[in-house]
Amino acid sequence: MSSRRNFIKKTGLAGAALTATSSVFGAAIITKKEISTHLLNETDTILGHGDYKYKLTKNWAQISATRTPLLNCHEMVMDRKGRLIMIGDHPQNNILIFDKSGKLLDFWGTAYQGGHGLTLHDEGGEDMLYITDSGWALGKNNKMVKHNGRVAKTTVEGKVIFDIGHPQTIGVYKLGEDFCPTETAIGPNGDIYVADGYGQSRIIQYDATGRYIRHWGGSDNPDPNYNLSSAHGVAIDYREKGNPMIAVTSRSQECFKYFTLDGKYIKTIEMPNMQVCRAVFDDNNLYAGVCWSQPKVGKTNWKDHTGFVTIMEGDQVVSNPGGTKPEYIDGVLQKSFQIEEKPILHGHDVCIDEDKNLYICQWNANHSAPYKLERV
Repeated sequence: MSSRRNFIKKTGLAGAALTATSSVFGAAIITKKEISTHLLNETDTILGHGDYKYKLTKNWAQISATRTPLLNCHEMVMDRKGRLIMIGDHPQNNILIFDKSGKLLDFWGTAYQGGHGLTLHDEGGEDMLYITDSGWALGKNNKMVKHNGRVAKTTVEGKVIFDIGHPQTIGVYKLGEDFCPTETAIGPNGDIYVADGYGQSRIIQYDATGRYIRHWGGSDNPDPNYNLSSAHGVAIDYREKGNPMIAVTSRSQECFKYFTLDGKYIKTIEMPNMQVCRAVFDDNNLYAGVCWSQPKVGKTNWKDHTGFVTIMEGDQVVSNPGGTKPEYIDGVLQKSFQIEEKPILHGHDVCIDEDKNLYICQWNANHSAPYKLERV
């Protein structure tokens, strides 16, 4: 594995040293000066703990700030070709597609002004994207404005297959209840689970064609097991053979809540002081961005940079890149904190490649592109 990582590292750097001379599929032209800056801004910073340590590269993405400007880099997935597909919410572009060296291969879309969630699903040998637009976008005078949230199923080229609109149109939501979806997950039979993370904090289940089945959760639910607060993420956990489960992020409650495929409560995994985003599964691991934490002393507000990344083996936290080393006392996870250097500002999503390198998308991170964490 290490020799493969070294080979990829060398070839990636060689590719980065080349000067782009033309635009391919809309990809931005990168100048020699920009590439030189990219190489000089690689760091020797090592983040993480135990068997999960990483070298941080902040300027991994080779993009032009004028041609492909970024606001928030919300999520990233890897397709069958090994391309890294990112969704953001800048008015000029929504989807950016990179190779693993950070070269921009393609970009498309301006219809998802609140681009937030991105799920990739293999459907008969073809990759499909499920895009969530939260309904919040940057408007005039750099103020956030609200529009109708939506979920769209598209090809990786951006062709829309169908949309899922406001649940009020089918009588599921009451008049005046906001629908601000943040994430989707696709079940083993093709059912679509939508997390209304910025609306009612409900999980809404549809069949593969977008027809409503059921919903559960909600910030007003009197049952503490089903009560969700900022149900920001939803994912299918296949790690237990023959028993797929739905992992729901209840971000404001600092936990993951697990449910059966038909919405029955199973368990809660507490994540003290970690306002986690969606769960991302790879082998026996769970990875998640931590968007916010609180310091050991005092308090911060939601705009302050307090995030990092967390990694679990099974249900146990084993590493916090950008955060403090996880600690358990009598089997109970203690609070984790962002380290003083603040290498990661607001962890929002994690994408893992075949060499177990991580690509970190961030919210409110000074318009920065995704970071790369190279496994060491």
